[in-house]
Amino acid sequence: MTLLLEQMLNGVQFGVMLFLLAAGLTLVFGVMGLINLAHSSLYMIGAFAAAWAGAHGWSFPLALLAGAGAAALTGIAIEVAVLKRLYQRDHMDQVLATFGMILFFNEAMAMLFGRQPLMATVPGFLSGSVEIIPGVPYPLYRLAIIAVGIAVAALLYVLISHTRAGMLVRAGATHRDMVRALGVDIGLLTTGVFALGAALAGLAGAMTGPLLSVQVGMGDRILITTFVVIVVGGIGSVRGALAGSMLVGMVDTLARAYLPGMLKTVMVATEADAIGAGLSSMAIFILMAAVLLIRPRGLFPAHG
Repeated sequence: MTLLLEQMLNGVQFGVMLFLLAAGLTLVFGVMGLINLAHSSLYMIGAFAAAWAGAHGWSFPLALLAGAGAAALTGIAIEVAVLKRLYQRDHMDQVLATFGMILFFNEAMAMLFGRQPLMATVPGFLSGSVEIIPGVPYPLYRLAIIAVGIAVAALLYVLISHTRAGMLVRAGATHRDMVRALGVDIGLLTTGVFALGAALAGLAGAMTGPLLSVQVGMGDRILITTFVVIVVGGIGSVRGALAGSMLVGMVDTLARAYLPGMLKTVMVATEADAIGAGLSSMAIFILMAAVLLIRPRGLFPAHG
């Protein structure tokens, strides 16, 4: 039972990181209709910026701000310089262009920092463990990630549902021409949305750095999982991104933790390990297929 509770907390923590990535990506797609594969590069840039800041003596909160800020500024730059030209193009053009940007940013990070991984450390005040449930010690840093994710989700809810800026974002997603006719600067609105999404991706990378090595291409591995989250939750929906993130994070974590052991009860250990590893990797895609069979537009589609 103790191990199960710990793995469930790991699933929540992984889901929170996926939410920070998926929320920005689904906002960009919902408002601008843009498929942005380079979102994973903003995650990597945030991780590198935070690791660099920490290595140069910045406090942990400032390092997080550096990661989110570097990703936001990079996001603004690529939105203004490149992506504005892609909004009216078809999705294949968007995919090809943003995939090319992944290659560009991977090489840029290699030129700036080298190809050896950087090691970011957990700050002293967040090191150690705490027993949130008697007999279940859990790393304080992972709990901090969960808390930050919950706070970001609450702030996004308030921003989108209860502010004028959020009203314009929701209106721009469904009635773009009408919003423009009312005198709203759509270009400024889309740049702001993109900057917000980029900052969330950078924050995710900055907070992941102490758990994983910070290295070139680190965003590529999580990109597909982020798209699975968006499809499961419902494209264009922040509420769907939150629900999909928690579901995908939990399924992925529990499958990797328990599936090989369960298979060992019915087959030899070597075969169980091999088959279990493969099925664990497939678990989130099986989940996605099951959700789409029941709800083809995802759990909480943005419109209609």
